[in-house]
This record gives sequence, C-alpha cells and structure tokens, in this order.
Amino acid sequence: MYLCTFVAIGQFMEKIIEENKQGTQLDLEKIVGNTKKLFIESYGCQMNFSDSEIVASILSENGYNTTNLLEEADLVLVNTCSIRDKAEQTVRKRLEKYNAVKKTTNPGMKVGVLGCMAERLKSKFLEEEKIVDLVVGPDAYKDLPNLLSEVEEGRNAVNVILSKDETYGDISPVRLQSNGVTAFVSITRGCDNMCTFCVVPFTRGRERSRDPQSILEEVNDLAEKGFKEITLLGQNVDSYLWYGGGLKKDFDKASEMQKATATNFAGLLSLVAEAQPKMRIRFSTSNPQDFTMDVIETMAKYQNICNYIHLPVQSGSTRILKEMNRQHTREEYMQLIDNIKSRMPDCGISQDMISGFPTETEEDHQDTLSLMEYVKYDFGFMFMYSERPGTMAARKLEDDVPEATKKRRLQEIVEVQQKHSAYRTQQFVGKTLEVLIEKTSKRNENQWSGRIPQNTVVVFPKENYNIGDFVMVKITDCTSATLIGEAVGYSENNS
Repeated sequence: MYLCTFVAIGQFMEKIIEENKQGTQLDLEKIVGNTKKLFIESYGCQMNFSDSEIVASILSENGYNTTNLLEEADLVLVNTCSIRDKAEQTVRKRLEKYNAVKKTTNPGMKVGVLGCMAERLKSKFLEEEKIVDLVVGPDAYKDLPNLLSEVEEGRNAVNVILSKDETYGDISPVRLQSNGVTAFVSITRGCDNMCTFCVVPFTRGRERSRDPQSILEEVNDLAEKGFKEITLLGQNVDSYLWYGGGLKKDFDKASEMQKATATNFAGLLSLVAEAQPKMRIRFSTSNPQDFTMDVIETMAKYQNICNYIHLPVQSGSTRILKEMNRQHTREEYMQLIDNIKSRMPDCGISQDMISGFPTETEEDHQDTLSLMEYVKYDFGFMFMYSERPGTMAARKLEDDVPEATKKRRLQEIVEVQQKHSAYRTQQFVGKTLEVLIEKTSKRNENQWSGRIPQNTVVVFPKENYNIGDFVMVKITDCTSATLIGEAVGYSENNS
C-alpha cells in the first residue's frame, strides 16, 4: 500500500492534481458545428492537465465539444500518471466507473487512456482493461483523429511512439474550466535525468524544448484574453535550451551560429517578463543541478517573476542522493538555497521528499530532517517510497526499508514541515501584500481567495473587488496553510 502525504500552501496543490484526488472534469465552450461529446479527466502532474488542454484542442477540430456529464459522452478519455502505484490504481477504479456507465446508460461510449500509464503499459492495457478502446502516449496526441477512425471501424487502437521533436508548439491549447486568470504554458517535454526512482524518462521520452517564439505568442495571446498569471511548465524547466530544434543532449553537435543564438531558461524568463510586464510569471518544476545563478539573477531583476521556487530535493542525505542518481549533494543543495536567499531573502521555496528509499538508514533520515531545519520550506510534497516497475531502483536495489519504518519516517517529515509551514506564514502577519484574486474561498462564499508571489493563499472579505484584480491586503492572522487579511486598496499593477 502506497502512502502519500503533503503539506501545502495555496492553489499550487490544486494545480498539481495529486494521484489520490479525483481527476478534474473539464469543460469547454461549445464550438458551433461540433456534434460529438468528449468527457476528459486528468490525474497526476501539471503537465497532464496541460496536455489535456492540447487534446481538447485537437479534438475540437475533429467534431468534439467537451461535457461535464459522463453519461452523455461519446468519447471518454482519462489522462494518467504512473509516478506511483496509487495513481494507477485510482485510474483503474475510474475505468470501473466508466464500464458501469457503458453497461447501464451509454453502450456506444468509447474509452481511451492517455498519458504516462498508457506509455508504460502500451497494448497490455487493452488486455488488462477490456473496456479500453484506444491507448495513446504523451507524444501521439496529434494521431488521435486517426486512432478514433480505427476505433469506429471496430479495431482497438494504440500509438505510444515517443518523439524526439514533438512539443505541440503549433497547437493552441483550449483553456479547460479556466478561471480566466491563471494558465499553464508548456515549454519543455521529457526528461534526461534518469533518477533511479522515476518512470518519467521512460514514459515521456528525451528532453526537448519548445521554440521561444511560439511560447511568446501563447503568452501574448493569454494576456490579450485577460489572463494575469502564467506558469511556465516542464518536467525540468531549468534545462530549457532552444538552439533551433533537437534534443538537449545533441547541443554539442550544433553549429557555432546555433550555439551563439541559443536561448536558455534565464533568457526565456527575460523574454517573457519583458513581453508582458503586468503579468505574473511562475515556473515549475526545477531541478537543483540545473538551477543556475543566471536564473536567480533574472528572477531578482524582474518584479513580475514571482519569488517562489519549487525545488525538489528528495533526500537530505548525500549517500541516498547518489543512490537516487540525483546530480547534486546535500552541500550543493544547501549552497543553492543560500544563493537564492542572498538575492531574494523573501523567496518562497517548496520541496519534494521521499521517505524510506532503499538502503536508507536512520542516519540518512536524520540528514533529511536536518536539511529541512536548515531550509525551513514554505510547504512540501512528501511521499513514502513506492517501487516502480522498470526503474533502475526496482532493477538494482532491494526495497529493504520496512513499511512501518517508512511510515514513521514520513510522519516525522510531515510534522517538521507542518512546523515550518506555520513559521513561514507567521512571518507575513502584519505585512501588506499584493494578492491576485483567483476565486471565491471554498470555506466562505463572502471571501475571496488568491495568492501572493510566494504562492501562499490569502483569504479576505470580497467587498467590491473581482476575480483577476491585484489587491493590496494587510495580513492580520494566519494558519499553517493560509493567510487571513483585509483589503486596503488596489495594487499599482491592477489595470
């Protein structure tokens, strides 16, 4: 049994659709002339949510409008995650639900599986889940119309071929169930890091970057439509490198002209920040080995780049980091934290942490706790190690930490994070902060909910403000996860 626990501040957790949560039902404005209905759910990371917007766009050009009603759908797609076993089990339970609807209400409904789980299991999925009609990997979404034609002719359809150049940069994503304020903009696909616990390199392929011009066009289009904040998205955004196309690993073979005109992540951040100075810019996810000083300097230079970084570390032990094939040590990570804080003292930082990785000793665990004490993260995503088939850890390392020990260590990590989350929110009490209003508070319909640049959620009385407004809020109280305050006027960024 896999256990996932997290302590978090803000809607960042809502956007990272964790595997133990209900998939998001997506809605799309009806396109005149489309007669077929698509129901799509997403599980896992932000990238899956972004990919679902690409899928909806592709299918909107092929006769489909989305629906929130499963029972009326002609096509049901589930965008899956394979990062942990619990994520896959959640998907299988949803397939049982689809099957029940198909038997009782909608016998003509077709069912497809997208994403990382589709890539991992491939055609085996059709054997294991008889309800599934098509299986499509993350790089094959443009082939969906052809695959659906195969299904309509009574054949099962599979395309899980990974690409070396597909970035979907030529697809204009449909903003699904959007608040009209925040949006994802994908900038890279795949991962080359080969952490021993992770399936992503096998399910999403090699690392490739998207043309910066297409990124700017998407960001500018979002600004014209009134969006106020974007998140630049990728498995490892800091390794973004555009030199005219091709895999990052082949950059050494590029021409001198390509190298001279290449755009790295710091350069892309500058381009986006200058193109839309009134728009908030976030990014996720970062890898410590690729997080360079020029990125830190760029963040510090531009006021509209949010001073918040999700910086997974996974363990505080250098020995365990080596077993994980993480390309940094404990000391190098701490130096990176020091570099960030030296230029941005109020920068919010969050973590990913794994308890009970193979061979982890009590001393290794204590190293993790002491690293947390050093950083005092704003919030974190904490997991108990779950062996994933096909990874190097599964092939080479025995899962030798007892379940009870994993759970106990995880609980200790969670308790430390809860303490630090409370400490971080308390530091904001008494200050007046800029908040971007995103929605009505879930707990009180008379309050707005928004976030500060550090990604912490703030709630305050609605008064005469609206979703999408930048408002200055004086913080009067807090919990470990939320700031509570009163609006004192519009921010100078409000327009």
